[in-house]
Amino acid sequence: MGVKLYGIPLSTPTACVMTCLAEKDIEYELVPIQRRAQNPNSPRKKQSRAITAYISHKYQSGTDLFRHDNVEEAAMVGVWVEVESQQFNPPADTIIYNLLVKPFIGQTTDQSAVDASVVKLGLVLDVYEARLSNSKYLACDSFTLADLHHIPYIHYLFKTPHADLITSRAHVNAWWEDISARPSFVKVAEQVDAFIPKA
Repeated sequence: MGVKLYGIPLSTPTACVMTCLAEKDIEYELVPIQRRAQNPNSPRKKQSRAITAYISHKYQSGTDLFRHDNVEEAAMVGVWVEVESQQFNPPADTIIYNLLVKPFIGQTTDQSAVDASVVKLGLVLDVYEARLSNSKYLACDSFTLADLHHIPYIHYLFKTPHADLITSRAHVNAWWEDISARPSFVKVAEQVDAFIPKA
């Protein structure tokens, strides 16, 4: 029997949980809830990380997103989940919120915040480029929760003028092409994009 997931279809936290459930081969039903304007780094984002961690530990089916059988790799998953949360997510979220969400809800884009975040995110992705030059995925050579948490954010980043933050870095771009092609997210992307208003 599947689970019911209550969330905002277009939100990145909801997409993270959907992708996690799909990776664990858990059937789910998305129950849309009302959209509310949400600032970057809201409590909902922290809750989604707690939920994905819970799902990853609770269910043995599907992908081992926490590398439970390898202590060293499990530790690296924790490190890179923290890097995503503290270093990647804030500037990525600021770019997405200002360029995609604010226009949609009738607010004015803070271009100075976008510009500063593009610089910050570029520096973070330089570190990723170095890491991914000698590791297939961020934590180890297996896909983990550390990689999964990035997918919805980069998906939306590609809908802004700043996709080159990814495409200009060969190893980061190859990693993105790999993780975004996983069947779990292909399905989620179709569901999420169906809610995007048509111009």
